[in-house]
Amino acid sequence: MNKTWIRTALAGEADVVDVKVRAAAPRVCDFDVTVRSVDKGWNYYADAFEVLAPDGRVLARRELLHPHESEQPFTRDLYGVRIPPGVDEVVVRARRTAPSGSAGTRRILPPAW
Repeated sequence: MNKTWIRTALAGEADVVDVKVRAAAPRVCDFDVTVRSVDKGWNYYADAFEVLAPDGRVLARRELLHPHESEQPFTRDLYGVRIPPGVDEVVVRARRTAPSGSAGTRRILPPAW
């Protein structure tokens, strides 16, 4: 079963603009994450996105190894994310290299298992 985003946060310089999530196994999900970022070369670009528990604990991270100046927005996957018991909602957040390291977020619900 696929589910898409539920709520969005304010826009930043690296934003998650779409998320698709699938149950791969009980409490294990696959994510397809679309990011729009203000990439300005190797010193300023979206360098990762993360799946977090509501308490801020990082459940998984996908490192992005290069700028995407000419590919906006772009979609990347992250498979096999384990959702701990008791976590019913996750946050998907894009990060950028500088200066603060984080940006906009999108909250989603994992599929029912």
